[in-house]
Amino acid sequence: MFRFFIDRPLFSSVISIFIVLIGIVALRALPIEQYPNVVPPQVVVSATYPGASADVIAESVAAPLEQEINGVDDMIYMESTSTDSGMLQITVSFAMGTDPDQAEININNRVQAAISTLPQIVRDLGVQVQSQSTNILMVPVLFSPDASKGTLGPC
Repeated sequence: MFRFFIDRPLFSSVISIFIVLIGIVALRALPIEQYPNVVPPQVVVSATYPGASADVIAESVAAPLEQEINGVDDMIYMESTSTDSGMLQITVSFAMGTDPDQAEININNRVQAAISTLPQIVRDLGVQVQSQSTNILMVPVLFSPDASKGTLGPC
């Protein structure tokens, strides 16, 4: 059997290329649902406090929300960012396998419990709770230190 392919290298090459092409077509036909979830689900809580500094937002808005959100089921960690432009963003990451919709509902319930402790202007503008898409895990960047190679970009 092996002798047949050794004596006919062109035939062997054509068969190999044909098998590779069938594999590429089959790979493109795979539905996305077949890929595993490799990024933990995240929920983002956003609030606006116009005219307030980052310190004021951290004390009067972020602290009550963080206290209430802390301890929600399957939470891994929480990251909070306050800016001088009056914006607050709290990102809550959950364990793998956590249902993102249920996590969003749990966070929303906790936020609603803390709403009464927030300044009136923040309550009037509202606090948004939404799931964050975590589809992109990593974006590789390639460069040439001495710029001898051309600019590299996405394929």
